[in-house]
Amino acid sequence: MLKKNIIKQLSIFVNNEPGSLASIALVLKECGINLKAFNIAESSGFGVLRAIADDPEGACRVLRERNIVVKQTDVIAVSVEDQPGGLFRIANIMGDAKINIEYAYAYTGRNGPSIFLRVDDPEAAAAAVKRAGMVCLSQKDI
Repeated sequence: MLKKNIIKQLSIFVNNEPGSLASIALVLKECGINLKAFNIAESSGFGVLRAIADDPEGACRVLRERNIVVKQTDVIAVSVEDQPGGLFRIANIMGDAKINIEYAYAYTGRNGPSIFLRVDDPEAAAAAVKRAGMVCLSQKDI
């Protein structure tokens, strides 16, 4: 039942050198894949482009065909209020439910502001969010 609230996020490994991100973005553009939200985290010698795509399976396929390292990760997206305390509310819900937040990033789309969360138990996190009266988005909502 809560599987519909699990969103497939792409984790794309990007070499830390000029033009690497542009070449990945070009592949996605040429294949008609739109990134709805993304975050780039830097590590030694490479970066990780975490992205929500309109077609995550298609994006994985075309990136792998071009020998670009990519994997899918389950995340949840929670609608938040655009006011002080929005992040606290979500973090508090996760803490009370004993769910660890590995990382998060914000997004503003057609459904308003939301936060993508990578947690240790996405289904339990989605259930906790719903119990608290908040809204989890589905892949089609993004």
